[in-house]
Amino acid sequence: MAIRVNPLLIDDLERYGAEDVQKCYHCGNCSAVCPHTDETFVFPRRSMRLLQMGLERKIEGSLEPWLCYYCGQCSTQCPRDAEPGETMMSLRRWLTSRYDFTGISRLFYRSPKAEVLAMVALGLVVGVGLVAWGLGNGGDIRVYDGERAFLKSHHVHVFDWGMAAVLVGLLGTNAARMWWFIMYRDKESRVPWWLYVKHVLLLPYHFFTQKRYAECGERKPWLLHLALMLSYVTMLVLIMFFLGHMQSDTWHWQAHLPGYLATLGLLGATAWMMRGRLKKITPLHRHSHESDWVFLVQLFVVAFTGILQHVLHRTGQPLAGNVVYVVHMMAAVPMLVLEVPFSKWAHLVYRPLAMYFAAMRREVLRAKVPAPLPAGARRVQAA
Repeated sequence: MAIRVNPLLIDDLERYGAEDVQKCYHCGNCSAVCPHTDETFVFPRRSMRLLQMGLERKIEGSLEPWLCYYCGQCSTQCPRDAEPGETMMSLRRWLTSRYDFTGISRLFYRSPKAEVLAMVALGLVVGVGLVAWGLGNGGDIRVYDGERAFLKSHHVHVFDWGMAAVLVGLLGTNAARMWWFIMYRDKESRVPWWLYVKHVLLLPYHFFTQKRYAECGERKPWLLHLALMLSYVTMLVLIMFFLGHMQSDTWHWQAHLPGYLATLGLLGATAWMMRGRLKKITPLHRHSHESDWVFLVQLFVVAFTGILQHVLHRTGQPLAGNVVYVVHMMAAVPMLVLEVPFSKWAHLVYRPLAMYFAAMRREVLRAKVPAPLPAGARRVQAA
């Protein structure tokens, strides 16, 4: 069977942030120091080799880039400064663009200007649309809650659920394509259906905890990512199911107290990550792709404007609160519609899926390994 080779694969990957891939001469130091590599998934060395050989299809079906948490040990120990950790990060961007059937991920990662322009354009559409909707439905921009509210919570609630349906559709389609590339096309290691059931709890486990990140050495980065993840999920649940309580004049501790804690988590974690990238504190922060900054700045703006409009409402400034709320939605909608399915936020889906797929793949491959023979015995091959 012929193997298709793409000699321009490394050049293409450089547009996703890869550097110095050709410097790698496969000494194996990177895989030796990686806490996550094992007998089934050897990385980053295998990925570096596939890249140099231009084996594009094999990389499409690879799990290794998602099993890497970029602790930076591989890049620190590389004698050639080939930056294997950054290459794995770039491969995650490249794979995200391959899973996306729309081509939007590819456009955003290869052209940061297009990403920013798309978010600004969508933000302006959202802002104009919300103002027109609020005023057109009898709302008063000087009223925050009640019958004459500028943006009634039940209207916003319907909008949120519509946006969630679009988001689930896009992410679900991309996740299905990931499964197709990795699991379905691998005819040699076909996974039986019952293994999907056996390992299904790995999906929520890795989604909520990102626990393997804690094995990378220092626990502080993992704890910050955990705080960021839990804060984001908390705010998403509150907005989707408790928006009426959050916008009412009455204080509801079930919604407001978790909301305050989640806001602190979002602002604190993003501020620390931005500081780390500015000061280049760790190997992870030494290289910053434009998408990393878009992700952090956008999340900080969404969290800050969200708590600011709440404070203005609570201190009796409904006009300012409504204006800031429109700005908040102008930042939040592009983040959810454009960034979550097509950029770095998509890692929240792809990485748990990769852990799930990897567990099944390990079990299938280990079952194929012959059991060791007793001492002195010989294995006889059939004619």
